[in-house]
Amino acid sequence: NMTFHPLLKSWAYIPTNIRGACFVVVGAFLLIIMASLVKHLGNSLPASEVLFVRFLAGLLVITPLVWRGGLEVTRTSKLYLHATRGFLGVLGNLCFFYALINIPFADTITIQFSRPLFMILIAGMFLHETITAKRSLVTIVGFGGVLLITRPFGAGFDPWTLVALGGTCFGTLVVLTIKVLSRTEETVTIMFYTALFTTLLSLVPAIATWDPPTWIEIVLLVLTGTLGIVGQGLFTHGIGLGETSFVLPFDYMRIVYAFILGNQW
Repeated sequence: NMTFHPLLKSWAYIPTNIRGACFVVVGAFLLIIMASLVKHLGNSLPASEVLFVRFLAGLLVITPLVWRGGLEVTRTSKLYLHATRGFLGVLGNLCFFYALINIPFADTITIQFSRPLFMILIAGMFLHETITAKRSLVTIVGFGGVLLITRPFGAGFDPWTLVALGGTCFGTLVVLTIKVLSRTEETVTIMFYTALFTTLLSLVPAIATWDPPTWIEIVLLVLTGTLGIVGQGLFTHGIGLGETSFVLPFDYMRIVYAFILGNQW
């Protein structure tokens, strides 16, 4: 404790935008590993099944933390907003999982990064955050890269890229709900209700397409869920700490991680 105390004290003096960016960068690393596992599992299991077990594993991970912290963590006056976040999360992840399975890994990850463009506009319009010219320029350049990947007007266009873009749109709305919730809710509360509602909402399509997994696949599914809930928790905390339009572009680190890890599927 004495060793870490000076570090924790120094951490507290770091600007909230920088701290938020750090959480997002680490969360992005865990989520890119999760995505590579989804790509692998999708070769033998239905996407809806992978999605459900990913959410269920996340619920099993977060529940002991909630129990240890006391059930008062579950108290909320924004249950409807938590449910909305869960619904959008299921739709966004389902689109993302199908895209991961059907188009190259790097393309799917890159397409996700049209999200900051929409998020910066939403942050300015609804969250009253300051939109600087520099932030806008960086995001627009990123969106230009997305257009190069999707080739919407070329002969190489793949309709599955539209599914990936759909997932990105839902993901943008998820970030907005997280930002609104983080004003009054603790990170662990948001994580718990996210895991609860996404598990319940993804159960029906999973039952309809269920294919019994092998023991190795079960282990990978649980690992996928664990990485997902921890990575999403770090991302959620980072978004809550800093300004959305400053913190969110750091999520572009997923592209860097995909390149470093050699995940060019």
